[in-house]
Amino acid sequence: MSIPALDMKAPYRELKSELDAAYARFMESGWYVLGEETRTFETEYADYCGVSHCVGVSNGLDALHLALRAFGIGPGDEVIVPSNTYIATWLAVTYAGARPIPVEPNKRTFNIDPTRIEAAITSRTRAIMPVHLYGQPADMDPIMEIANRHALKVIEDNAQSQGARYKGRRTGGLGHAAAHSFYPGKNLGAMGEAGAVTTSDPAIAEKIRVLRNYGSQVKYHNQYKGFNNRIDELQAAFLRVKLHHLDAWNDRRCQRARQYLQGLQDCPDIILPGVPDWAQPVWHQFVVCLKNRDAVQKRLTGAGIGTLIHYPIPPHLSQAYSDLGYAKGAFPIAEDMADTVLSLPMGPHLSAEDAAKVVEAIRG
Repeated sequence: MSIPALDMKAPYRELKSELDAAYARFMESGWYVLGEETRTFETEYADYCGVSHCVGVSNGLDALHLALRAFGIGPGDEVIVPSNTYIATWLAVTYAGARPIPVEPNKRTFNIDPTRIEAAITSRTRAIMPVHLYGQPADMDPIMEIANRHALKVIEDNAQSQGARYKGRRTGGLGHAAAHSFYPGKNLGAMGEAGAVTTSDPAIAEKIRVLRNYGSQVKYHNQYKGFNNRIDELQAAFLRVKLHHLDAWNDRRCQRARQYLQGLQDCPDIILPGVPDWAQPVWHQFVVCLKNRDAVQKRLTGAGIGTLIHYPIPPHLSQAYSDLGYAKGAFPIAEDMADTVLSLPMGPHLSAEDAAKVVEAIRG
């Protein structure tokens, strides 16, 4: 591809000297698990998200799972999740032993629709897990109001929105806890797998620290049946470097998004993403909807332009969740999105010239 969907080599080229120095510092430390790099990153990222605590873990899925476990959510419980999301959101609920209860998204923002949540609440509901999808914050005030009224916990899935703001506040500090993925393609991406949980609840943070380390706070003294979900010390060192560049890189994404929005605004066959006045997205993906999606994608591929589909199969129709018994048509908004969404090239290293070529190719 002359214009890839995401340039994965450019971040290292730009930050080579800093990342190489972080690697050397890690190698020379002689401490490779839960050391100073992890502790310092946790402090820096907690400050960035505006919370009191950050606990580094092995990946985003484990972050969601451990957050649920820390709140005591398990078998017999229900957790409200978006019908339109990556399957990891649902899998975390399943790993905790609970049942995911899907709620349809807002067609304009792709995020869970707060007006539909209350109808899904039952006596078994314990939590709501909104996803800040594609880099745009979910509408958190009404979600928190519903949660407080029904004594529910809110766990943000912030895997795709590091740095986004909701009414001036960063995502990752809006609910009772938040889970983050630092998969390499994320806005804040490691050079491998990594994740974190952020919260201002000290008891929850401490429980997750113990759960991630075999359920042990003191070696060989195990308080819980825990897991090996520790963040890699080397990834923490790399993340410290990238965190200092995150806002600048997000600004670059926003510039390209504005270019797409302006260049495609009068195309009749394209539905562009909507941005509410209270949202400051960071454009992890720039997702449009097209009825003739597959034909357009084929033409763009032929022109050397990489695109992706996020996501072609909604979780309720995946084989993994066939046991829940949802038939096609159960969640029509999510299903329609699966058939029409297309992610255009996006990233902090996408040039204005290449974005203009994408616009020109689509308009043609």
